[in-house]
Formats: sequence, structure tokens, C-alpha cells
Amino acid sequence: MSDSPLPPCGLYVTRAPIGSVPAGRLVYFHDHGDPGPGVYLPTRWVANKARFDAPGTLLPSREHAVHLEPLPHEGFYRVADPFFCCEKRCRRFESDLLVQLGYDGAGTPILFVPEMADGAIGVPDRGTKIDRDRIAHLAPLRVQVASPPRDRTFH
Repeated sequence: MSDSPLPPCGLYVTRAPIGSVPAGRLVYFHDHGDPGPGVYLPTRWVANKARFDAPGTLLPSREHAVHLEPLPHEGFYRVADPFFCCEKRCRRFESDLLVQLGYDGAGTPILFVPEMADGAIGVPDRGTKIDRDRIAHLAPLRVQVASPPRDRTFH
């Protein structure tokens, strides 16, 4: 591979095929894998977040990284200003609404709207697809993450 710069590790959608991964797929790019940088397809979703497992697909060359379009992180956001999901105006999201951003296998953004019942917040497993440019109306939130148990390993 040449010395072309690589993007940071994270979520992307492929703009063109990369090895056996077709264009238009949600992938996780890992820039320091063994034996080299590669992309990983989602294998499942847990709590509306994609999970990626080996094996991945090595980048044929560093130049193939230009075919990766970065996506904002999955997680919780606040609606910064009101917007509709798409040109058809199917669903309006109001200011300051708490939402969870996730993606489908094609990298299409999906907003899940948490609901409160009996003093607890729950997040549904069904959401509303939005046009990618609508993500600009969201502001990321910081959410406290529970510490994992010490006897459990994470990959």
C-alpha cells in the first residue's frame, strides 16, 4: 500500500465497491487491523446500534479509502431545530426532542424516539428513516456510560 492518508476508524457508507463489499453498504472502517486496514459489515443490531464482527475485507489499496463516506456516530442526540424526515414531510421532529440515531445496512439514518413511562426511559426498536442531510438538525448529547463489570472482556 502507498502512503495515502487513511480516515479515522468509524462508521462509513461505501460509495463504490471495496473488494467484495458493494457500494451503498454501512461499514465500520478499522485503520490498524491485522493484517491491515479494512472494512467490516454489520452482523446484527443491539439496542439500535450496529455490531460488526470479523472477518472483514481488507482495503485492496489505501487509495480505496476515498470510497468511504463518513457518517455521524450512532447514539443520542437532541433536535436542534425542527425538521421533517424527508421531502414528503412524513414526520416532523420538534426542537429539543431526544432521539437516538442509528443506521440500517445501507447506511440510511434512522431516528428512534425514546419514551418515558413510569419514570423510566425506553427506546423503541422501530424508528423513522430520515434523509442523510437532515442529520445536520441534530446536536449530539453526552450520556453517562455505565462501567462494565471487571470480569467481562470486550472486543
